[in-house]
Amino acid sequence: MNVIVVKNYEEVCQKGVEFFIEQIQKKNNINLGLATGSTPLGLYDKLIEWAQEKNADLSHVTTFNLDEYIGLPKDDPNSYYYYMKEKLFDPLNLSPEQTFLPDGRATDIEKECEAYDQIIKDKGGIDLQLLGVGVNGHIAFNEPGTSFSSNTHEVRLAESTREANSRFFSSMDEVPTHAITMGIGSILEAKEIVLIANGTNKSEAIQQLVEGPQSEDWPITALQSHNHVTVIVDEEAASLLKK
Repeated sequence: MNVIVVKNYEEVCQKGVEFFIEQIQKKNNINLGLATGSTPLGLYDKLIEWAQEKNADLSHVTTFNLDEYIGLPKDDPNSYYYYMKEKLFDPLNLSPEQTFLPDGRATDIEKECEAYDQIIKDKGGIDLQLLGVGVNGHIAFNEPGTSFSSNTHEVRLAESTREANSRFFSSMDEVPTHAITMGIGSILEAKEIVLIANGTNKSEAIQQLVEGPQSEDWPITALQSHNHVTVIVDEEAASLLKK
């Protein structure tokens, strides 16, 4: 595991986007795993800035998102499809054929989960996966107690996760209770993983990842078993690390 500590969020995003730009430029066809939430936004802005400045050809890029709320239509401003389309896909001029998310409105959620894992395999797997982390150590929507061998599945969201995401909704009542999420086992199949985090509220999760034992109580610790993980954090997120 490669741990990079930088000064602030701006530097976290800059260091993180460098990994993505390098891979996009290096590979003829590349599958990127993407995350939502507030943490990746700065990185996405920098990726857009680079692509527009360089007039980059991204026709060889395919993206797969980690998760989607169950029950929200694609045109709902709080759906992750809407978020990604507005924040990244449209600015990068990525076509719908290049972008994949779980369908939270599928009539058979179990079949949708199986189909999503199969699409990723059929496309050759994820080359570079971006991750954030929740305060309780969740990655994607894999809450504490999730099996490290889990595939894409339906999950009931922890109240702490719903509360953290409620800032994007008008009220807590509007926050969905369930989601489809790529499983921890699915995430670990990515060839390379970059995790970014900032702020003191993420410091315990980062400490568990870097210095703690591997435990399903902290889903983030599953990454300890992956051979190609880079963790990029600011000084606040790294504040509990002993080294």
